[in-house]
Amino acid sequence: MKELVEFLQQHNLVFKSLKEVFPKELGSRKKVQIFVGVDLKGFYADVMVVEKKSRVLRKEAQELMALHDKLEGYVGSAIKKKYIIIKAPLCSKAKALLEEHGWRVFHVS
Repeated sequence: MKELVEFLQQHNLVFKSLKEVFPKELGSRKKVQIFVGVDLKGFYADVMVVEKKSRVLRKEAQELMALHDKLEGYVGSAIKKKYIIIKAPLCSKAKALLEEHGWRVFHVS
């Protein structure tokens, strides 16, 4: 958690609160860390961390976006800001798809 907060601070993202939501609570078996935060302006933010060895493809990007929709239902509010930190090889089409749908993608190699 400390590493995540420091990484976000390096990119000028500061949250009043940051809480982890486990994928199991959303009915998913994906190996992804999901955090819901409230930024300084009071907007909800979704921060996902994907860490794996294989490439993140377009299909998985769509699954992550579906997981975000479930998270909005779980929280009971619209989530305006969407961030994803990917620590894996990333397909250019998957990155383009995420950015097209309003995600801010941080690719850490």
